[in-house]
Amino acid sequence: MGRLDTVRRAKGLEYFTLLYNSLEALISLVAGVAAGSIALVGFGLDSLIEVTSGAALLWRLHYDADVSRRLHMERTALRIVGCCFAALALYVGFESISTLMLRHAPERSILGIVLAAVSAVVMPLLARAKRRAASQIGSAALRADSRQTDFCAYLSAILLAGLLLNALFGWWWADPVAGLVMAPLIGKEGFEALRGKGCECAG
Repeated sequence: MGRLDTVRRAKGLEYFTLLYNSLEALISLVAGVAAGSIALVGFGLDSLIEVTSGAALLWRLHYDADVSRRLHMERTALRIVGCCFAALALYVGFESISTLMLRHAPERSILGIVLAAVSAVVMPLLARAKRRAASQIGSAALRADSRQTDFCAYLSAILLAGLLLNALFGWWWADPVAGLVMAPLIGKEGFEALRGKGCECAG
């Protein structure tokens, strides 16, 4: 498969990211408000961050054919994704701490459980496809975006586990504790992206 075909496929993956995460955000926010669930509302906000990252990658891929501008766009997109990582790390850390302090148990929501289960399956497949495309066109920004999709999958699994463990065993603390473990890992990814780590591969 040539570079043009790979870029076209990568664009398709980002369009799917925008569509899926926009729908995910809408459902999460509606279900979260209806159930009074901080975790679900937060998951919806994470989906909006993923939409921002996807939009940045589409912008970068649009200029892929322009070799003279490709590296500049790559660096800019990588930093935008890094900012999205930073926002996500801050959100996960803040929500986890506040949930532990307030002892706010995730509310039972069938719609939320179904959404989290579907996302836990879809996101890893999407991340793997993005990584394959990133490797083929040498894009650190797309690779970083695939990592963000990975974290979206992890958050989906955490949300699902939190909702199920609380519903079955009353373990309200499972979700925020897992979030606290993830926050520094997400922050590290964001720091590396903001430094432009890996940009040389786009040259």
